[in-house]
Amino acid sequence: MTFRIAGLAGSLSRPSKTRALVDHAVALAAGRHGALASTYDLGDLQPSLGQAASTGDLDPLARKIVETILSADALVIGSPVYKGSYSGLFKHLIDLIDPAALRGKPVLLTATGGGDRHALVIEHQLRPLFGFFETATLPTGVYASAADFADGLPSSAALLERLDRAVDQFAPFVRRDNPALSVAA
Repeated sequence: MTFRIAGLAGSLSRPSKTRALVDHAVALAAGRHGALASTYDLGDLQPSLGQAASTGDLDPLARKIVETILSADALVIGSPVYKGSYSGLFKHLIDLIDPAALRGKPVLLTATGGGDRHALVIEHQLRPLFGFFETATLPTGVYASAADFADGLPSSAALLERLDRAVDQFAPFVRRDNPALSVAA
């Protein structure tokens, strides 16, 4: 069975630095670990997300996307910083998820913001949120400020090195029976 990694960018904006960061991390992880990859953002769950009181209230496409995210073997989660935290709509989506659905799942936490003063959002907001779900959050979280992007894409050497280090931390969670990894093992 192939390892599956899914990305979720908690942004409605398009284009989005958060989506670009999550896309980059997911592609890097998929290439390195021989995984199938998919990435989504909050816009993909519209228009039903804002009115949903449960995942059953989502329209069929949005429900399928949430099922794909929840059934993945690993996740890359990203959020833009709004007023020092994640957005309300991102939190609303997370509130719809059964806590047992994420238990033990490896999660790379990422965030984007306008400047460095929001860098602790991963440690103070996202890590406790995903700790509630008992996920296996990777030790390295990745925060990127506007200065880390060029033409809307992750570009700074420090950011790319941190992403590289974080993606390596998925390795213990990748099934060793994955044929794509047998050459490297």
